[in-house]
Amino acid sequence: MIIKILGSGCSNCKKLEANAKEAVEKANVDAEIVKVQDIKDIMAYGVMRTPAIVVNEKVKMYGKVSSVDEIVKFIQDER
Repeated sequence: MIIKILGSGCSNCKKLEANAKEAVEKANVDAEIVKVQDIKDIMAYGVMRTPAIVVNEKVKMYGKVSSVDEIVKFIQDER
């Protein structure tokens, strides 16, 4: 499973990345977390507001920091 954090590296992006790492541990899955910071790559997902989270190439949330529990649900939906 690949989880992508889309954003410029701002504090909200870093918080989302930390929440994603915690969610991966909580869900007990083997996942790679990738940061995507290039604006062209972010826009390719149709995301206009960051941070955003993408699980297995599906945009799950954008424009806010998802909670650990929300991310666990995103992970479970993609299993």
